[in-house]
Amino acid sequence: MLSLAGVSLSFGDGPVLDAIDLTVHPGELVVILGRSGCGKTTLLRMAAGAQAPSRGLLRNGFSNTTMVFQEPRLLPWADALDNAAFGLKARGMGRATRRAQAEAGLRRLGFETGDLRKRPAELSGGMQQRVAIARALAVAPDLVLMDEPFSALDVGLRQDLQGLVRTEVERARTAVLFVTHDITEAVRLADRIVVLSARPSRVVADVRHAPVSTPSAIYEAAAALLRRPDVGPALVARTD
Repeated sequence: MLSLAGVSLSFGDGPVLDAIDLTVHPGELVVILGRSGCGKTTLLRMAAGAQAPSRGLLRNGFSNTTMVFQEPRLLPWADALDNAAFGLKARGMGRATRRAQAEAGLRRLGFETGDLRKRPAELSGGMQQRVAIARALAVAPDLVLMDEPFSALDVGLRQDLQGLVRTEVERARTAVLFVTHDITEAVRLADRIVVLSARPSRVVADVRHAPVSTPSAIYEAAAALLRRPDVGPALVARTD
């Protein structure tokens, strides 16, 4: 389990996160939802161990944590197979075995035979992000941290990848902590939606949720979430 208890963080220009309480249980997909700039990525960096809190307790009890970034961050000289197998190579797995394992993951994410040997420059943005997801899942993590991985993609590609991620993490029973500012993405993916206020960020709602996939259900769930008095003001900027 990942656990944050009373976690706060301040930088030189002031507080960023204020008394954050959060848990992620095995097999659970938790979405952190908040406006751009509220500290979501900072919270994810803390969960990854790349940033220490100023106050509070943070414990990552998962044994194998990986991360998917906003940009794919692929090796430009390596093909899709070798990029997806990079973590397995780092763990000493033989070439044939790791490439076979990486290929299986890429095919589940929609890769055709002709795309497996392509380098990143030959792949679309959506295909590059599929490689990044396959790389993160190839090492059989028990927690995946996802930092708005679909924000640069068009709506259709984003929805395709959301569905693929949901299917893959359910298959692998992997816990996910996913950050986004897109409420429709949150209701499509999450088992729980944790809403952050503007900075200094606090948890204003922790909502158990059943993921939805049809357009009507997505917008109905998003509207219902926005109508909550603890959620709407945190997500919708004032215009007066």
